[in-house]
Amino acid sequence: MAYDGKIMRRALQRFEEDRRAREDRFQERRESIFRRQPRLKEIDAELRSTMSRIITSALRHGTDPAPAVAVLREENLRLQQEKRELLTRMGLPQDCLDEKPACVLCGDTGYRNGQACRCLRSYYAREQQKELSRMLDLGNQSFETFSLNWYSEDCNPTLGISARENMDWVYRTCRKYAENFGPESGSLLLTGDPGLGKTFLSAAIAREVSGDGWSVVYDTASHIFDRFEARKFGREEGDEVSSDVDRVLNCDLLILDDLGTEMTTAFVQSALYQIINGRLMEKRSTIISTNLSPEKIAQRYTPQIASRIEGEYQLLPFVGEDIRKLKKERESH
Repeated sequence: MAYDGKIMRRALQRFEEDRRAREDRFQERRESIFRRQPRLKEIDAELRSTMSRIITSALRHGTDPAPAVAVLREENLRLQQEKRELLTRMGLPQDCLDEKPACVLCGDTGYRNGQACRCLRSYYAREQQKELSRMLDLGNQSFETFSLNWYSEDCNPTLGISARENMDWVYRTCRKYAENFGPESGSLLLTGDPGLGKTFLSAAIAREVSGDGWSVVYDTASHIFDRFEARKFGREEGDEVSSDVDRVLNCDLLILDDLGTEMTTAFVQSALYQIINGRLMEKRSTIISTNLSPEKIAQRYTPQIASRIEGEYQLLPFVGEDIRKLKKERESH
């Protein structure tokens, strides 16, 4: 699983802020209890200091620390019993003065066995969805809210089935892709006229996949090519441009929207081939959304690009009437 460095930095910042806030609340609760019963604070200090004091004394005199440890154990048991009795009289749970991590798996470090713990991954998923929400309506565009009612039940002569039957298959394919996403998921080509649901289902996939902790980058083709060009020709200073390009090349799932709306130059064709071929070689999944048919993609871009898309991407054709226009017509009536 590849993590977007920019998103992970934000996730770590939120993670640390919440951890410090929990520590502050815990210390406030402890101090409140100590104010109610000062003897508990004395016991707490004694329990913390007795071990080091007795063992240090034993070692300083070159004696066997075992008897000292036995004395320590006896003293600690007495202090613990007194502590329990005081807390019981105050009507407080026995462990109210013990700081407990929010995540028992990693102890609130965020990492376990050298990998990001699931608690940190949940922060990453939330920050990533915030990033995606800047361009996508993740709140409303989901598999649950997708409706087939906008697609005609009349037979489409080109497909041999109705637009609704075709879109039902497209919907189920996209949902299965998102729910079972992994390193071997492959790539999709969403093609069809504007207003047929390509962005909607792209957003639904992004929502599902990013929610599972995979790194997802969604952007328009024109903006992605602009970032590649800025890095190539040094139009902008700083590391942000390189970071943007690296995110496109290395994320688990890239959703490249509106391919074909950009001004197609030799540089754009080179950048597109780098994206498509590089991600295929690294077995990273890509979804391309375009108004161009496969035939027009072959005419507009290089034979190498068309061949890679035709050979490696699953084609999902979107057909029907412009849903945005249909909604406007319904609202006007």
